[in-house]
Formats: sequence, structure tokens, C-alpha cells
Amino acid sequence: MTRLFNAYVMVGWSAGSKPATGKDSVWIGVLKPDARFRLQFEAHNPATRDEAVALLTKIVGDLNRLRQRVLIGFDFALGYPEGTAAALKLKSPDWRGLWDFLGNRVSDKPNNINSRFNDAAQMNRIMTDQPWPFWGCPPRDAQRTLTSTKPAYDHAGLPPLQRRTESALKTKPLWQLYGAGTVGGEAILGIPRARALLASLGDEAKVWPFQTGWKALKESDLDGLKALIVEVNPAFAELKPEAGEIVDRAKVRALAEHVARLDDAGRLGAAFAQAKGGEADRAAVEAEEGWILGA
Repeated sequence: MTRLFNAYVMVGWSAGSKPATGKDSVWIGVLKPDARFRLQFEAHNPATRDEAVALLTKIVGDLNRLRQRVLIGFDFALGYPEGTAAALKLKSPDWRGLWDFLGNRVSDKPNNINSRFNDAAQMNRIMTDQPWPFWGCPPRDAQRTLTSTKPAYDHAGLPPLQRRTESALKTKPLWQLYGAGTVGGEAILGIPRARALLASLGDEAKVWPFQTGWKALKESDLDGLKALIVEVNPAFAELKPEAGEIVDRAKVRALAEHVARLDDAGRLGAAFAQAKGGEADRAAVEAEEGWILGA
């Protein structure tokens, strides 16, 4: 059975504010064919997000030149709860408008110093002029429209607390930016990087489900594509660190091996299909929220 993809690149992101390697830093796991067309794994641990995106672009470019179609998985959210773009008063009230908004606003310097807390405070100012819906930051980064702890507020008239995919998984909302198990800061810093990668790949790459539809994918749906960008969650792959292996490395390895096994078995295409809900859910997921592959 022919696989949908030839190589699998999984990225474990980090919102750290200084260069770092090892635990709690960026890891890129690459599962690609060797000279005998057997899938072999390699891992990279760049110290900064700048280095990570440059390396990721090179990895995907090298694979594409070998006519390898690549599945690229990021472990941060690629979208926000339905209505976020409208609440931000964006001209394009969808995922693309949000990607452009963050891409043009977020500062993420080569040394990892970044503006994520200030960006969240500014978004709060636009949406409510209050310290919500985004919340959570170190005390030194708190300001009038962003608090360190969760504020009590009326959710009426605001975007939902969670995307549909987060509700299905019972994970923490993107509005929380700081603290154990949160991913809000990673999304603010990650989406502009995914946007830049997509731009560099041009029409030969797409983002699921925004540009493909929330549906099962077959070979004909990927015709002409060199890469597909998706959102992943390390929890979906069985984690078995090898002797001495850093957990963050093991996560990207397990994810890459997991999706490759699904592809080998002819079951990966079905994982892109609508998981639950009706037409309104499909429309929201495709237009703004996105979905975690396998949720």
C-alpha cells in the first residue's frame, strides 16, 4: 500500500525567553527514508526558535528536492476559538486573518526574547479593554490588561473558553499563557513561525484542516503538494523513552513513528476526517479553530 507521505517531521515547541537545549526546549524529530528506503529517525535540538525555523526550512527543502512529501506536525495550536478574529476586529475574521495579525505583531528575537505577554495584553485591550480573556504571566509582566492569576469575569459575548478540539480532549485553554501544562504562549510565538514556513513553501504546501477541509484525505487530495502542516499532540503516541533519552526527544520520535505506522497501515488518511459534530462544527473548525490530528 502506498503511503500518503514519504517523511514525517514533528516539532516540539517552546516559548522560552532565552536560548536553551535539552529539557523544555525546541526539538525537531525527522523520520525519513534512508538509502534503502527504510525509515530512519534523527533528532535536532536547536537552541532558539530562529535556528529551529531555519533548520526546519532546510530539512523540508532537502526532502522535497528528493521528491519526498512531508507531513509537518507542530505541537502548538494553529487556530483560536470561534469568534476570536471577529473580537479582534480583523478584516479577515478567520484563521488567515489571525495568522497575519500575529505574524505582523509578534516580536521574537534571535536570542528568544519575545513579546508574547505584551501581545496578549494588547489583544485583551482590543477585545475587552480588561485583563481577559488572555491571562497568566510572571508578575514582572503583569499590566492593566494582563494579570498573573486568572481573573473572575463574565464570559458572555466573548469567544468560547476552549476550541472544540480542546473541549474534546479536556486540555487547558489557549487563553492561559503561563504555568504548568499551558500552551497559550507557544501558540502566540508558534503561529507566526508556521506562517513564515508556509510562505516559504508557497502553493506546494497547505495547512490542515484550513486549506484541505476537515475530511479524510487520499492521494488525489495531496496531488501537487510537497508538505502538509498539521497540529499534533504528544499524548496520542505511546511514550517509551530509550535509555538516556530526554523525554522531549522521545515525544517527537514517538509522534513521528506513530503517524508513520498509521500511514503504513493505510489508516492515516482517515485520521484527517471530521471527528465529531455537525455542519456548524465543521465550518468553525475549517475557518478558524483548526483541529488536533487524532483528537
